[in-house]
Amino acid sequence: MPQKIENQIKNILKYPQPDINFSPQIPPLKKIKDKTKIDIRYCVIAPYAYVHIYWNPKEYELAYEVEEPELTEEEKQFKEQLIDALKSMINFDVVIEKDLNSLLEYIHQRSKILAFELEMNLSYESYNKIYYYLCRDFVGMNETEPILRDFFVEDIECNGIDTPVYIVHRYYRNIKTNIEFENLSKAESFTEKLAQRCGKHISYSQPILDGSLQDGSRVNATYTKDITSRGPTFTIRKFTQTPWTPPQLISFKTLSLEMMAYLWMLIEYKMNILIAGGTGSGKTTLLNVLAFFIPSESRVVSIEDTRELNLPRENWLPQVSREATGRGEFGEIDMFDLLKASFRQRPDYIVVGEVRGKEAFVLFQGMASGHPSLSTIHAESVETVIKRLESPPIELSPTLLNVLDCVCIMTSAMIKKHDTRKLKEIIEIINVDKSGTALTNTPFIWNPIDDEFYSKKTSKIFEKISLRSGKSREEIEEEFRKRVQFLYFLVQQKKYGFHEVQDIINEYHKNPEGVLKRFGIK
Repeated sequence: MPQKIENQIKNILKYPQPDINFSPQIPPLKKIKDKTKIDIRYCVIAPYAYVHIYWNPKEYELAYEVEEPELTEEEKQFKEQLIDALKSMINFDVVIEKDLNSLLEYIHQRSKILAFELEMNLSYESYNKIYYYLCRDFVGMNETEPILRDFFVEDIECNGIDTPVYIVHRYYRNIKTNIEFENLSKAESFTEKLAQRCGKHISYSQPILDGSLQDGSRVNATYTKDITSRGPTFTIRKFTQTPWTPPQLISFKTLSLEMMAYLWMLIEYKMNILIAGGTGSGKTTLLNVLAFFIPSESRVVSIEDTRELNLPRENWLPQVSREATGRGEFGEIDMFDLLKASFRQRPDYIVVGEVRGKEAFVLFQGMASGHPSLSTIHAESVETVIKRLESPPIELSPTLLNVLDCVCIMTSAMIKKHDTRKLKEIIEIINVDKSGTALTNTPFIWNPIDDEFYSKKTSKIFEKISLRSGKSREEIEEEFRKRVQFLYFLVQQKKYGFHEVQDIINEYHKNPEGVLKRFGIK
């Protein structure tokens, strides 16, 4: 071996640990109405991985490209050798529990020793690039890790092999990426890794996975060609670490100032709210935002089958259902069990991620016994909501639906060639008779023709609040007006920060007049 190469190999042991940041600063992206003018690039794993979003004139659509370090053929061989060697050394179950910095150092120490022992002629520049891929694959989720690290990505969707992975971007919605699984074994391996990270099992005998990653991201995957003809598929709905705030949702024109102030009044006066809509219409987003208005001292118990809620509060007991485990399939704890138990935990508010089974009966019984509740349901209208609640597997008595105070209908809509989410209407439930016919009042509605929100003065819920609180209707209306002004101030001042908004709203609960005076609101 030439002396120069021998010295190079010896120097590997002296290589310092490369800097890698899996959470770089979030770039200040702007919404660009004309998609043909979009050409942006931002970092998702510093300083190695970037995302490039641009208009592709050939396909006449937006493209989402993940840009990672390019490897030479020799570097690719070295990378595969190190990956194979590391796999035999690393106890994955133990490693994944380590904190990130310890794990990155662990990979660095092991990989440079292996590179030395395997006599790899690696420059520090080459080692840097290979180290990134080792970290990406052992710490993260392989090719999809840069997308998972993109703050602006909501969903990641793979429809099988030999087809591009798609993403749902917060600003630019559905976009095709340059990521693709070329063969069946690679796709199967990735799906197995997803299951492992979710703490679950997927196989030919159990080919459907439904679980959550450690960060709370929701995963649904399939494993065999028997049930999905293109091979393994997956959808990852990313968990939002920092939920949207009420001023942000108003600024997005998802709902109006008046709608938000109205819902704030309903929550504070302990009304029961059901948020309905189709898949991806923003039901859980709105549910999270409304939780900002629950008084800070109130005890909240949430129940979900897969963790999606992230409530901005300390006095919160989050509960998640569990599937049966072991050979005897014992130990299942479903939402029905959790909900029954929650009433013994003295909740001031109950939040159920989604009702779709027998837990709905317990939830409505809880509403009837004075436990204010918020939940979501898959339905496109009040009529559909009532039919779903009356039909199997829920089968509620129509008269029990009278404990429900209002239904919010969320919808996905295309406005000026842009996908948006809107609170289509807020409907007050006045009475549901034995036949399931509902008498309702609609104080707020969104008009898709002019993309404007409209309201009317009559609100039956305000009459109910007046009777419960002993306040006059005029006092209730004045309180509503002040909250509209207060929210307008927050939007105008662009007070969008998670903790900032929560602190201001909590202060308003305790000292409304003082807060209004401080902000110059009469």
